[in-house]
Amino acid sequence: CDTRADNADRASCKGFVLTPVFEQIAITGSTNADLIARAASGAPEGLWLRADSQDSGRGRMGRVWDSADGNLFASTIVRLGPGDPPAASLAFVAALAAHYTARIVAPGVAIQIKWPNDLMTADGAKFCGMLLERAGDAVVIGIGMNLFAHPKDLARAVTDLKSCGANPPHAQAVTEILADTLATWLQRWRIGGMAPILKNWQQNAHPAGTALSVGLPGGESLQGLYTGLGDDGALQLRLADGQIHAIHAADVFLI
Repeated sequence: CDTRADNADRASCKGFVLTPVFEQIAITGSTNADLIARAASGAPEGLWLRADSQDSGRGRMGRVWDSADGNLFASTIVRLGPGDPPAASLAFVAALAAHYTARIVAPGVAIQIKWPNDLMTADGAKFCGMLLERAGDAVVIGIGMNLFAHPKDLARAVTDLKSCGANPPHAQAVTEILADTLATWLQRWRIGGMAPILKNWQQNAHPAGTALSVGLPGGESLQGLYTGLGDDGALQLRLADGQIHAIHAADVFLI
């Protein structure tokens, strides 16, 4: 790989860690929407966009992401190259990057991953979520992390790192740590494939035997016990009759 090449060319070099480029903006609708447009115009892997505030933040399953001032709202671009593992497995890469970042900025807080890439405290309160969207050979990874505030009127448990007793740094500093950790896990993903990523994910997620409630896209609801991940990252749910149901897309809640 030619080290003189720019990020757009170097992204295809297996194992090469890109130098992140950071952009900041006071307010936008959605950092993901902004970078999807930028990716279509040729923006390279390694570009990060962080907003102080969003007025149209988006989460998974079409949800609105509450964007309280001071929290982290950032997106980045990953360019898929020949030989890369399946794009869907980037959800687990992003989860690990955010998990290790949260452990750095909130070392006293017990954190676990909930399938596929939410971050929860030990008592099941969510403080970080992400949305991955693909446009051609680009995957935009958007990450929202509650650093200093969280919504008070949601039906599910949510929190922020400050409320958990941590003293997180400014959102820009967290973004820079996140960029470093994501670059590390992307390198491992490209060199080692999915298997080590899924293994590490399971070591930092809700343990086998955790009772889960799963809302499927068609409206069906299932309850069962988490038994691990399939080779493709599908959640394996053991139903009451002993049947193992592979979950590829769903809303998952800890019981």
